[in-house]
This record gives sequence, structure tokens and C-alpha cells, in this order.
Amino acid sequence: MSAAPAPPPFTLVRATGRVTPAAFVESPNCDPRPPGARIEVLVIHAISLPSGRYGGGHIERLFTNRLDAGAHPAFAEISQLKVSSHFLIKRDGALLQFVPIHLRAWHAGASNFRGRRRVNDFSIGIELEGCDHDPFEAVQYERLSALARFLMDCYPAIRPDHVVGHSDIAAGRKTDPGPCFDWRRLRAAVAAAGGAAGRPDSLTGASHIR
Repeated sequence: MSAAPAPPPFTLVRATGRVTPAAFVESPNCDPRPPGARIEVLVIHAISLPSGRYGGGHIERLFTNRLDAGAHPAFAEISQLKVSSHFLIKRDGALLQFVPIHLRAWHAGASNFRGRRRVNDFSIGIELEGCDHDPFEAVQYERLSALARFLMDCYPAIRPDHVVGHSDIAAGRKTDPGPCFDWRRLRAAVAAAGGAAGRPDSLTGASHIR
């Protein structure tokens, strides 16, 4: 049996803030970053709607303000929330982008990174489809690791120790990505990027910025 083809390389189009080959699903829940803000942090989240159930498109509808409050009892209290993330990695590894990189996604909420508040101002949010109680899929780690390394190449201020969980910047308020998330696996994957940031061939030999 032949090996599965390698996924296409990531490309960041600076003019639009979009990363390909992510499927773009535009969210209105974003705004400009403050003048002079530098992207320095990746925040890893986990989400499932309803909790512990996967698929169905509910996450996409939440991030685009189209979640049906009557579709599940748990949706009544969240359907009016105005939230988003830059990226979502689904259980099968599919990658979606909701907010252009240069804009501020509304993913972190009240937050603090090493004494700096308003983490949305200087971060990129990546959601994984998952919850506190289920292991994540191998393909999700593969796609997350590749995306994180790519973004670290594009934004050298994102060092390996600037890749954090939502629980790290909203301690006591948030638990995601949760106890099932394998931080050691991700740390090992992004460690090499820390010394290679900024090199156009430092990820897979095929990363691009336009």
C-alpha cells in the first residue's frame, strides 16, 4: 500500500491574513488589533458542542453567530455569545480559519499572559475539536504541530514557551485544552521551530508567505 500523500504546504497571504489550505469560514466576531501590536502567543483551546459530541457543524455556527438555541438544551445559554477563533482543527484533521491573522479574534476573553492582560491583542487562537474527557486524535496533533511551526516561522516573536493553553491565561476560569491534551507531544514538535523561526524553509521545506 502506498503512503498517503503529504498535505499541501501552508501559505500565508499577508494582504488577506488567510492561511491556505485552511477552508475560510468568515466570522464577524473580530476587530483590528491595537496599533503596534505584535503577534507573540499561540493559545490552544478545545471545544465541542454539545460537550463531548463531535461533528454537526455547531462550532462553525457558534463562531458565525448562527447557533440555533433550540437545537440542544446546552445551546440556550451560549447562542448569543460573540466568540471566535482564528483556527479550528476538527477530529479528522480538517483545518478551518474564521478570522484573518492580522485581526483580533475573540477567543481568550479575560486573560493574562505573564502580567499582560487582553491576550487577544497579541495572540492567535487555535481551537481543537475536543473536550476535557477524550484524548485528541493523532491527526489533530499532526495538523496542530505543523500549523504551530508555520505560524512561528511567520511570527518569530512566538517562541516555544509562548505556546500556551487557554487554562494558562485564564486560570480558574477555563480548563481547556484539558488534562487529555498531550503537551509533551506538542512541545517536542515545536521545539525545533524555536531556533529556526524566520527561515523560509524551516518547517517542511515548503512554507510560503506572500
